[in-house]
Amino acid sequence: MTRDAALEAYRSLPVPDTTEEHWRFTDLADFDPDSFGHVPRPGRGTRPAETMLDLDVAGYATVTEDGIEIERAPEGVTFAPLPEDEERLYSLVAWDEKFAAHNAAAWRHGLLVVVPKGVVLERPLYVRVAVTGQTFWRLVLVTEEGAQASLIEEYASPSPDTVAYSNAVTELFVEPASKLEYVSLQNLSRETWHFATHHARVERDAELDWVAGGFGSKKGKTRIQNDLNGQGATSRVTGAYFADGTQHLDYDTFQEHIAPSCTSDFAFKGALRDEATAVWRGMIRVEPNAQKTNAYQECRNLMLSPTTHAVPIPGLEIMANDVRCTHGATVGRVDREQLFYLMARGLPRAEAERLIVRGFFQDVLDRIELEPVREAVTAALEARIPEA
Repeated sequence: MTRDAALEAYRSLPVPDTTEEHWRFTDLADFDPDSFGHVPRPGRGTRPAETMLDLDVAGYATVTEDGIEIERAPEGVTFAPLPEDEERLYSLVAWDEKFAAHNAAAWRHGLLVVVPKGVVLERPLYVRVAVTGQTFWRLVLVTEEGAQASLIEEYASPSPDTVAYSNAVTELFVEPASKLEYVSLQNLSRETWHFATHHARVERDAELDWVAGGFGSKKGKTRIQNDLNGQGATSRVTGAYFADGTQHLDYDTFQEHIAPSCTSDFAFKGALRDEATAVWRGMIRVEPNAQKTNAYQECRNLMLSPTTHAVPIPGLEIMANDVRCTHGATVGRVDREQLFYLMARGLPRAEAERLIVRGFFQDVLDRIELEPVREAVTAALEARIPEA
């Protein structure tokens, strides 16, 4: 049985520690995944706090400790609770890693989305996940050949002081000549540990446009993997994050080029304040048959306090000889000349810093095609910048 195998794997695998390369800068010594239980709920008090987005949607689902509630579903599209016998389930994310194994063993509420061949959804699908106690969430999303769709996931806490352990897995199947816009926004409480594994497979001439926004949580890791599996496949991932206080955000990204003539473009930007930490590890891997690959990755960090810490780690593994692969990583503070220029024109220091931070994020914000998402991410970033 799948659950039994996953549970056995979870119990046998230790909690990762800093001796493991991918966890070297994220210490989980004070985290026990088994110490979080289900939180008693008064009525339906486990619904998420106010949403980051206000938009017209084709499908809407709310996930709480009680289960998944489908409040609206588009006609002709599968937008329903995820069955345990779904054939694609576990094919991209199984249970060979501690947190993925925990999810496979313990998830109860999931969503299956299948957009049929040739169907174009003009309005996005929207899922809100309320994270309380131990929350295990699973999504399987398929855009069949020639289909086009957008889906937004939002992870939120019912209150700012919610103590929780969030564990999410997403498996995305972007079939030939289809297009998927996938947005994952995390705005959890500062007392929530968040671990997520997102894995996409992009087929021939298909396009994946992915937005990852990180604004909340205490500590954890978010894994993002794109497999360019069919000739002419394209993936673009845009990440924006802002951490303050003692927050610790960790992104682990992997661009796997399997087929020839594929393009991937990963761009992450983050701002850090107080004693916050951000870790980003990016890897581009080009398989021997993936000639004519065009791959790029970057991570830029803006430090707003002298006590912040950022660790960007780009990497390349190239086994083909006709490729174009580039990467960049920077860590810097607010430009003194820019600050002086703005203050010399009468702006207070705090307002000048706000303008510089806005300008720092502008190019990644411009990559977000869905206007309501772009506005929500912009507003989340604005809210974190100190007021004048």
